[in-house]
Amino acid sequence: MYGFILAGDNTVKVKVKKKYYHEDGTRCYSDWIEYDTRLLSSLQDFNMDSEPKHRTNGARTDAKYESTGYFRVSKINNRWWLIDPEGYLFIHRGVVSVKAGASGNQKNNLVSKFGDEVKWFQSTEKLLNVNGFNGAGNWSDAGLILEHSDSLVYTRGFNFMSGYGKKRGGTFQQPGHTGYPNDLIFVFDPQFKEFCDKEAAKCLEYKNEKNLLGYFSDNELPFPADALDRFLTLKTDDPGYVEANKWLVNKKGDSADKKEVTDEDRSEFLNFMAERYFAVVSSAIKKYDPNHLYLGSRFHGQVKNSEPVFRAAGKYADIISVNLYDVWTPEQKRLNNWVKWSGKPFLITEWYAKAEDSGMRNISGAGWIVPTQQDRGYFYQNFTLALLESRGCVGWHWFKYQDNDPADKSADPSNEDSNKGIVDNNYEPYAPVLEQMKAINCRVYSLIDYFDAK
Repeated sequence: MYGFILAGDNTVKVKVKKKYYHEDGTRCYSDWIEYDTRLLSSLQDFNMDSEPKHRTNGARTDAKYESTGYFRVSKINNRWWLIDPEGYLFIHRGVVSVKAGASGNQKNNLVSKFGDEVKWFQSTEKLLNVNGFNGAGNWSDAGLILEHSDSLVYTRGFNFMSGYGKKRGGTFQQPGHTGYPNDLIFVFDPQFKEFCDKEAAKCLEYKNEKNLLGYFSDNELPFPADALDRFLTLKTDDPGYVEANKWLVNKKGDSADKKEVTDEDRSEFLNFMAERYFAVVSSAIKKYDPNHLYLGSRFHGQVKNSEPVFRAAGKYADIISVNLYDVWTPEQKRLNNWVKWSGKPFLITEWYAKAEDSGMRNISGAGWIVPTQQDRGYFYQNFTLALLESRGCVGWHWFKYQDNDPADKSADPSNEDSNKGIVDNNYEPYAPVLEQMKAINCRVYSLIDYFDAK
């Protein structure tokens, strides 16, 4: 029998299939493994009815600070917070890709169920609000939100590096993100800064919007630890080689031996490289929109453990964004390190689990496989309780609004056949997972008070 069983420490154990790869790169999943899972109901002495009142946008109403007319971040009593435009404490609980489905099936289903996109959006906003979500993550329909919502706090995403790379040539599609030759972004190209400036001019349309949280600059860029070595293998007229060689010579002199690069050199260069990227993109955004937050570049993979990259990002980003996969329970040490390294709060901008009872194959994508929709909800509770316990987390974005359509052959390889949504391809909500999500979402502030008191 699949599902959960009670554990001895007031948690439950959820059966999970964990992703791994064969030597040939083939994606596989393990047999069922049991993971300890903390639920809201397992918290001792927590008052389920102690939540302060929420504003329409989901901010708490029992404390007010300086209002600037836009969202900002502030550290109060050793905890990071978002402050909403009116000065109220705010935690962003969002869903990624809040937009109408793009496949033929999804378009037909939308018309059949709602009539048109405006009616679909109105119904969807209500679904989000009823279940305690107050925001839309990356790849959401900002146009519909801007025109038809007074309360949904949304984000905007740029593709500075990937957009430039596609124009330059040499990039390729990888599951979930753009790939770069030898995992090297084109951060030293002289034309990159000009490209970012032209793209960032799009911020002018949103400059005065009070419900815009801020901007992402890219998605899941590679920042390899041995970037220095990789740049030094390029042709000597490549801008990446020129900058890497110049950096090495400046550090070690004209007689620098590329074979004697140390780990300390690699770390320092990685910080230098990341600083170049974040300086360029943040400057472009703030030039056209100084009012809204710069939310980082959505770190993933090994970058999540890279102090040099976090230090660089922290100099320019207002919030560090992280897509956190392959983790059942976020570790407090790691979360604390992100804040310590960057000096900034963080958002979790992608994470999810897929359920077998959806009837989908669940091969594509990075998330866990669990038996049922209720188990997806248990994962949500376990994951978000750890985030709320951290004093550096200012929100999270579940990936994503709607399931993949297996019939959509144009989809990104990571979005082919998996149960990721809070609704299916017929726009029917998954009630069991939403019930568990709502229980947390509607108590975020009392949970923060509970953990801080501990």
